[in-house]
Amino acid sequence: MKIFIAELCTETNTFSPMPTGWRGFEESGIGYGTGSQRRATVYGGVLARWRARSEALGWTVVESVSACAQPAGRTLRPVYEALRDRILDDLAAAAPVDLVLLGLHGAMVAEGYDDCEGDLLARIRALVGPGAVVGAELDLHCHLTAAMRDNATALIGFKEYPHTDMVERADELFDLCRAAAEGRVRPVTAVFDCAMMGLYQTTREPMAGFVAAMRAAEAKPGILSVSLGHGFPWADVADVGTKLWVIADCDADLARREAERLGRQVYGLRERLAVPALPISAALDRLEAGRDGLVVLADIADNPGGGAPGDSTFLLEGLLARGIGGVALGCLWDPVAVDVCLDAGPGAVLPLRVGGKMGPVSGRPLDLEVTVRAVRQDHCQTGLTGAPVQLGRSAWVHASGIDLVLCSIRTQVFAPDAFTGLGIDLGGLRAVAVKSTQHFHAAFAPLASAVLYVDSPGAIAPDFAAIPYTKRPGAYWPRVPDPLGLG
Repeated sequence: MKIFIAELCTETNTFSPMPTGWRGFEESGIGYGTGSQRRATVYGGVLARWRARSEALGWTVVESVSACAQPAGRTLRPVYEALRDRILDDLAAAAPVDLVLLGLHGAMVAEGYDDCEGDLLARIRALVGPGAVVGAELDLHCHLTAAMRDNATALIGFKEYPHTDMVERADELFDLCRAAAEGRVRPVTAVFDCAMMGLYQTTREPMAGFVAAMRAAEAKPGILSVSLGHGFPWADVADVGTKLWVIADCDADLARREAERLGRQVYGLRERLAVPALPISAALDRLEAGRDGLVVLADIADNPGGGAPGDSTFLLEGLLARGIGGVALGCLWDPVAVDVCLDAGPGAVLPLRVGGKMGPVSGRPLDLEVTVRAVRQDHCQTGLTGAPVQLGRSAWVHASGIDLVLCSIRTQVFAPDAFTGLGIDLGGLRAVAVKSTQHFHAAFAPLASAVLYVDSPGAIAPDFAAIPYTKRPGAYWPRVPDPLGLG
């Protein structure tokens, strides 16, 4: 059997002023047949898993592009088309193939393409024909479209947020697609549109229980897979929103019934799924009232992982105004400030303007008197799959009792070594503030006495009813209390 594997992945915030170009992909490193060896991108570990399992079975593996960019605005058309066409050229050269497995996001938008994944899958299907098996692993913040569904044999989304189950889902997709290629199953997919918009944390109820319900459904005879696409709310595309899909073995009615049953269950939970976010003032009140242990403050509206700049100063300004010390905050994207610190070197005391570079969503730049504590040319942190995530040139500066991590590669905070890798000791601090919405939770929650989600102003503030969509048809929750009329 011959298998073809590739990765093309980014999450697009169509409201972001920052386009996604070549640099966005090059910062993670673009691999041409080498992604499974480097493991530096989102699906690098997944490609390695697929390669290892295929080779253990004696299959021939053809590996194409591995490219992933930090979320931002629309991908430039020439960039998307070049990466897409390289995958298609490699596939044509490898033909015939029995099986295609792809690591995709599901919410990639380019200039001229509102549905990059659907476009890519349709072109792949045209190349390989109806008999080949085509599968894709998707981020749960995906837009499930008809083009994606119609041209893939199987689509499987992450179940967990933070996405700690990528390799587990990769195994699930591999097993399902292998069975389909060997003629042991015939996957059919049904989709239920939940008419919802939001962020749903699987680290707490009720979503933790619903993940368990999905797994229980997969144990039923005839059910091959269940996925919930939470959707990525900050995308003005027709298919944005929460959708549940079920893959059954040769039984479309079973797939439809299970998709509707589980989709209605999610819909019934909608009022309980809201992120428990606090305004900055309330979060700082809680912090000042606390006595013991490390508090984690999540600056959810300035999460680069959702396309935000990562340079907002609202939370930092609140800490400074109250004189709250013993706090580390990061990672603040400010390449200019980093370069100043690199030139000055450790121990330097200097005035430094930080943050607030990208307009109103970033707040105002703050002028601080800082001490440079440490600098690194190639700082990194540990990602969700254990692979390093680059932060580039970085600096640790101290100002008014606050330790700031400044970085030159825009990315959200995943792990404590974003701080400790520069020498910051989190154990002696009152709080750590992270620019992340939820992926920080896997590594930081075990260290925290409390996790507070802070609803500051920013590029991805969680006011889902107010997002100015122009392309999504129909009503949705929370803009409409009961859009499906189910009570």
